[in-house]
Amino acid sequence: MRLDIAKKALALGLGLALLAGCGGGTEQTADGPVELSFWAWAPDIDKVVDKWNASHPDAKVVVSKQAQGDDLVTKLLTSAKGGNPPDLAQVEFQALPTLVSNDVLADISEGAAAVKDKFAPGIWDQVTLGGSGVYAVPQDSGPMMFYYRADLFEQYGLKVPTTWDEYAQTARDLRAKAPDRFLGTFSANDPGWFAGLVQQAGGSWWSVDGDAWKVSVDDAATRKVAQYWSGLIAEGSIDKSPMYTPEWNKALNDGVQIGWLSAVWAPGVLKGNAEGTAGKWAMAPMPQWDAAKPRTGNWGGSTTAVTAGSKKQKAATEFAVWLNTDPAAVELLVKESGIYPAATSAQEAQSQPPSFFANQPDFYSQAAKIAATSSGFTWGPNVNVTYTAYKNAMGEAISSGGDLVPALAKMQAATVDDMKANGFTVGG
Repeated sequence: MRLDIAKKALALGLGLALLAGCGGGTEQTADGPVELSFWAWAPDIDKVVDKWNASHPDAKVVVSKQAQGDDLVTKLLTSAKGGNPPDLAQVEFQALPTLVSNDVLADISEGAAAVKDKFAPGIWDQVTLGGSGVYAVPQDSGPMMFYYRADLFEQYGLKVPTTWDEYAQTARDLRAKAPDRFLGTFSANDPGWFAGLVQQAGGSWWSVDGDAWKVSVDDAATRKVAQYWSGLIAEGSIDKSPMYTPEWNKALNDGVQIGWLSAVWAPGVLKGNAEGTAGKWAMAPMPQWDAAKPRTGNWGGSTTAVTAGSKKQKAATEFAVWLNTDPAAVELLVKESGIYPAATSAQEAQSQPPSFFANQPDFYSQAAKIAATSSGFTWGPNVNVTYTAYKNAMGEAISSGGDLVPALAKMQAATVDDMKANGFTVGG
């Protein structure tokens, strides 16, 4: 998807783009209740909205179910350009900069900044876009963790790795004991997964440098991650098949893949793809680069944003805050929509484990501790370009031998070239 940013006067980059995004309509003053339109894709989110409507007769929210990802971004860009955007939208974290730089989203600092402490710092950072303004309220997050077949770990005498050095050695030990099995795979098809690994290592691919963007896809942290996985691929210690394919699903079912570095939503995927292995998996924190300073990255997650074109921004912001911080609302979101809440108090309140992990009653208490260590990350205005470059460059690297490091320069170049071509100032 190519974003039509070039037509906008954004040569000064995010610094001015954020200021432009602070505009918006005036609050509705006509007699009668306010009606707010809300574009969202979370399953059964209308049931949560019904609770708001029952207790807020003066601000009715009407849900319109939408597709997510690039499709929703395109539709929001089009609606804003046509002057008829919704008042609110469920927006993925990585899409926020694209929408802000196109004046689609409003700065809701006045109404939302007060709830900052209800979220982990690394999660809140992703809605402030470099510390300037607040452009959404976090809704759900995807803290990453390590899933493993507890039964097979016991069978082969393996210990759960706590560091990346231990993960590598465990992968080697497994291959030596069971040459037909793998501890995990490197997936060239999943840039969001790789971005989560980079977050944990301390990388951040975009940042604001004065009045310009800085792009750091080929930085030291990302290189460290790429070099690590290149080594495991070269020695045959891990698989290099893409995830979410029939072959990968079969490998989960058959015990060929006995580990998965994934996110908190993984139990649902495992239940759908490897139902026969229920009760055999366990979850643990991600292996660490520095065990004394535990961190995790995020793979996925979304927010509730208010549009700059809404004439009811105050009421819309109040709803966005309520939806994602009110205990009863978030509890209902978890129950009806199956999300993992971004609000820390809601994470800590979950007591029953996912049905697929009934054997691990402390699943969510562990997950809450892991989520609290989420690293911050600044997303840029052309994540889609970077992700496409990842798939192409990493796919080529895997096919040609597995050295992933040169792929980073290709991702960096593609990202920078696209930003410059679309009118952004890129420095550094």
